[in-house]
Amino acid sequence: MQVIKESYGQLDQQSVFSYTIINDQGVEVTVINYGCTITRIIVPDKNNHYENIVLNYETLEDYLSDTNYLGAIVGRVGGRIKGGSFELDGKEYTLMQNDGTHHLHGGKKGFDKVVWDAEIIEGGVCFSYVSKDGEEGYPGNLTIKVTYTLNHNNELSIHYEAVTDQKTLLTVTNHSYFNLSGDAKRNILNHTLTLKSDEFLELDQDFIPTGHKAGVANTPFDFRRENLIETGVTSNYRQNVLVGNGYDHPFLLNTNHDNEIVLKEKESGRTLTVETDEPAVIVYTSNMLQSEKDFQGVPSQKYLGISLETQGLPDAIHHANFASIILDKGQRYTSVTHYKFGLMVD
Repeated sequence: MQVIKESYGQLDQQSVFSYTIINDQGVEVTVINYGCTITRIIVPDKNNHYENIVLNYETLEDYLSDTNYLGAIVGRVGGRIKGGSFELDGKEYTLMQNDGTHHLHGGKKGFDKVVWDAEIIEGGVCFSYVSKDGEEGYPGNLTIKVTYTLNHNNELSIHYEAVTDQKTLLTVTNHSYFNLSGDAKRNILNHTLTLKSDEFLELDQDFIPTGHKAGVANTPFDFRRENLIETGVTSNYRQNVLVGNGYDHPFLLNTNHDNEIVLKEKESGRTLTVETDEPAVIVYTSNMLQSEKDFQGVPSQKYLGISLETQGLPDAIHHANFASIILDKGQRYTSVTHYKFGLMVD
């Protein structure tokens, strides 16, 4: 296993480096220590043609001005927090409001917008960061580690660990946009998705969970059997139309570490299987992809990638029927998500 470190640029007198992990199958994963951002995942198609399967930019400057959270770790809380505030133990905390009056993906300068420390380890890279008490409005000094490892079975693992010295909120995720066609040469409408999920969270007009867990049966949200992404894009179902014709919804997972999320693209033959210990995956079909930049020379456009954000539920602090995302003082936060890259069997 190789890990190649290269200079990627400078930010406020801090050095940014890229780390490319290469296994003996020729699969490559490149991550930069700005935002722990995945910039490339190179895997073969059915004809053994190696291509990148995540949307990326060419330069650090592009990532500095990115509004799409492209490939980055987002937190302290992935997703939206209604009104940009919450209460813990009778005390009200006001967060950075960076999505109208709401808080999104950790705020204006969340985990995606900082330079992390990095250490090369066996088979990967361990990134670490100390989020100070009050950063973006969150209480507590939080020490967090995010470790990327690649094995020779073409499996990328992301391990999260954190501790805090004061009760706070935490649920982090990776925000890569996958496109299994390779080098974004086709959109993701003809990708198929299979989810072991019976319920999804209904959203309001601001894309905040209403608290209602809706059944997927007889809706375009039923991926219990393999279904085309295009199904929800062309549907007039209210929840699909609401988010810009597609998906931007949390799905509650029935099971963990059991092939619970499978993405496929028939033309390339590529498959991606995601397994996690998180309770949910937010499926986002890039309905609102900002168009200020190109990706790999391909003009930015809706449906160019799909994010599979494994995490706790957005706005959980305001819903007693959602699993808690509160991290107590001294409690250890741990989470792991595995991404298995493969090929369809004829």
